[in-house]
Amino acid sequence: MRPDRAPPAPEPFKHVAVPYDSDDAFLALIVPRVRAALADDRRVLVVTSAGRLRLLEEALGDEAGQIDRRDSRTWYHHPHRTLAAYHEYTRGRRTLVVGEATWPDRSEREIREWIRYESVLNAALEDARAVVLCLYDPRTVPAPVLEYQPVIHPLLLGAGGETASPDFVQPHELVLNGDLAPLPAPSGQVATVTFTAQQIKGLRHRVRDYASAAGMDVNLIGSLVLSVSEIAANSVEHGAGHGLIRMWVSGGEMVCEIADPGGALDDPLPGYIPPEPESSRGYGLWISRQLCDFVDLRAEDGTLRVRLHMGLDG
Repeated sequence: MRPDRAPPAPEPFKHVAVPYDSDDAFLALIVPRVRAALADDRRVLVVTSAGRLRLLEEALGDEAGQIDRRDSRTWYHHPHRTLAAYHEYTRGRRTLVVGEATWPDRSEREIREWIRYESVLNAALEDARAVVLCLYDPRTVPAPVLEYQPVIHPLLLGAGGETASPDFVQPHELVLNGDLAPLPAPSGQVATVTFTAQQIKGLRHRVRDYASAAGMDVNLIGSLVLSVSEIAANSVEHGAGHGLIRMWVSGGEMVCEIADPGGALDDPLPGYIPPEPESSRGYGLWISRQLCDFVDLRAEDGTLRVRLHMGLDG
């Protein structure tokens, strides 16, 4: 490098909401940006429906062979695994990502977690040299999701180009409906197990036996046992050194609550951001969010409660 030439400025991460209401609008907004990204030597990933992938391929012609394509029905299956997949895809690469989540048949809890996923993307990829365009079709997207578009995206794209969202909220400041409410009381028959460092191995057997007796798919039991073990070990190492686990079945899923009387939430986004490879902390919640269907946390009266939810049949 010449001594009188400054190094290039780092590229800022861009996270853009892209509303559209027709196939023509989809193509008009996306095709020019995909072509510009390819010309700029960016790797391009497009995740949307099979029908829109075909439209894009036809519009791009020979250039379609230069992009990676995924069907949104399989890519947007689990918010935390999707977050990890995007983190891995953009690592060390200049990229353009065009993504369109699927919304039919989502429960209220699932919609809330996908909204949170979009918000956390701003923190998870803040150091990535990436542009992420998030597609929203108001004809099919639920009203609560549309309402949060300008809250979870720093930029909005329209016919006139990109504009800054005046309503954007940083991920660690986002509060969704139900976030501050107390955790609901356990239901049905509740099994209770105390644990210390010496009892972690026995705890794994207790969780495995309970899940098996509850009828959980054998292929899922190992993931739940590992998740409970990781959270309990974290309580032993970084919390009070002991804790209490409660297990019950509700609504077709098994719930395991790990209560740490010495715990605290010192991470504003616990378990959402992949830990650095050299870090000795942060893996328990990260792993649990990857493996379980849903993870809920509350810090109340000096006790940290972590609830792991796993569907019995997957």
